[in-house]
Amino acid sequence: MTYKQLKELWFKFYRERGHAIIPSASVVPDGDASVLFINSGMHPLVPYLMGEAHPLGVRLANVQKCIRTGDIDDVGDATHTTFFEMMGNWSMGDYFKEDKIKWSWEFVTGKDWLNISPKKIAVTVFKGDEIAPRDEESVKLWLSVGVPKERIYFLGKADNWWQLPNGTGPCGPCTEMHFITDKKPCGEKCDPACDCGRFVEIANDVFMEYIIDSPGAKPRKAKQQNVDTGYGLERILYLINGYEHVYQSELFNGALKIIGSTCKSGRVIAEHTRASIVLIADGVTPNNTGQGYILRRLIRRAVRYAHQLNFKDYPALINNFSGILGEFYPEIQASEKITKVFMDEVSKFEKTLERGLKEFNKLKTLDGKTAFKLYETYGFPLEFTQELAAEKGMTFSIDEYNAEKDKHTKMSQTASAGAFKGGLADTSGETTKLHTANHLLLEVLRRNFGKTVMQKGSNITPERLRFDFTLDHKMTEDEIKKVEKETNELIQKNLSVTYKEMSLKDAEKINAIGAFGAKYGDVVKVFFIGEDSIEICGGPHVQNTSELGIFKIQKEESAGAGIRRIKATLS
Repeated sequence: MTYKQLKELWFKFYRERGHAIIPSASVVPDGDASVLFINSGMHPLVPYLMGEAHPLGVRLANVQKCIRTGDIDDVGDATHTTFFEMMGNWSMGDYFKEDKIKWSWEFVTGKDWLNISPKKIAVTVFKGDEIAPRDEESVKLWLSVGVPKERIYFLGKADNWWQLPNGTGPCGPCTEMHFITDKKPCGEKCDPACDCGRFVEIANDVFMEYIIDSPGAKPRKAKQQNVDTGYGLERILYLINGYEHVYQSELFNGALKIIGSTCKSGRVIAEHTRASIVLIADGVTPNNTGQGYILRRLIRRAVRYAHQLNFKDYPALINNFSGILGEFYPEIQASEKITKVFMDEVSKFEKTLERGLKEFNKLKTLDGKTAFKLYETYGFPLEFTQELAAEKGMTFSIDEYNAEKDKHTKMSQTASAGAFKGGLADTSGETTKLHTANHLLLEVLRRNFGKTVMQKGSNITPERLRFDFTLDHKMTEDEIKKVEKETNELIQKNLSVTYKEMSLKDAEKINAIGAFGAKYGDVVKVFFIGEDSIEICGGPHVQNTSELGIFKIQKEESAGAGIRRIKATLS
């Protein structure tokens, strides 16, 4: 089965069952989401799962672009990729467990669909705890479609329970489908929770039957019970075709031929290039913070491995992936722009890499801390440093290296948690005010510097607004004061804030500003702040600008080539 056939099969199955097919959202969260990137098909639909009516109805399906950064170090094994596509479908208070489990089984094992042998499927259900009872209903339904009792596994909250990161809102038990590989069990208790590779998760059905009203509160039954489903496209594609890993599928084999290697180094180059072009197509540019830092890390990691293979033909890789993905994601067809951003970062890092090699060659001895410094400063992976050390007859403590890495990781996680505590998971009053001020700031910037000024990213906490935008020069003190003054003048006009849902084409006709290009569905929310600001957005807003207070620009600085950053507060 080909990549295109699998997607079309998914759409056909759910169209026949009354679902509207919606487009993928951008991997960049709209309205300052609580994560760096969209990491599931559910994430863009949170408002509708919480009760807001979706314009296309209560049954939806799509294939969503996703980025997960926690698996970067695992890329190159059988299943892990940083960019992947999630096949999803949703019920917003319509059908529930009975229909969903029946359809999941039919799609996976049905002869007209994936046609996977029922003997190759195991399922997991929530085993219950003090939060919620064991999901006996799902067990009965799996038994009714033909799953034998011995292939139904009970797992706890870590594996089979879903809720939002902030611990409130819709939540509920999950039931997963796992493909049983030909690997032997790792022991008597081998089950889908272990990571020996015998079980590969391919699908997850989340049943949002509860609501948590406040952090720490016990779940109560929800009035609107939702279903959220996620199927990993890359994993299914390699499993149903009998491949040994995801990199043997058509999604990667062309790239690996260009690279000339199917070993881990070749796989990392291919996967990281693929993920990078998706990020660039959705408006991310390499820099040292947030989303831009992840893009920079992916590109530089690809370059490190390419250095080992003496590979340099990145444009050919980009064209290869643009051809595969561009049919479904038109924004990825603009490969010339993507190639320029990618190659600019490659050029910068190749110089850094050369400096790092010179620095390494000066060393007479090597310890774990220095080895980690080579990773952090020059991007040398552990295995790269180990190889160089072996050539010079040097050794260092891996434990010391790992201790330094763990220390750095904890610091990064703390910083990340602080930087991204705003967004969909936090619709507090201060965050909402700053998000509304974000719209006014963009409008004033465009009035002063022209319509080419576009938002390139933002991050809002209850304390401050951080806004990245395109501009070809550093703002002068007079320009900063003028932008601040005009933003406050708009606030003081006591403008009402309203929104309308309309087609993307209608939004374009009224010149609504779109923050990140081709990231929207066919139906969008357009927010109007008086007659001064018209912008497509999905975030929280005040009802009137009189609620905002006084806008103050604290700092203006560079956020990358051609991108400026403003940090501002309200008082």
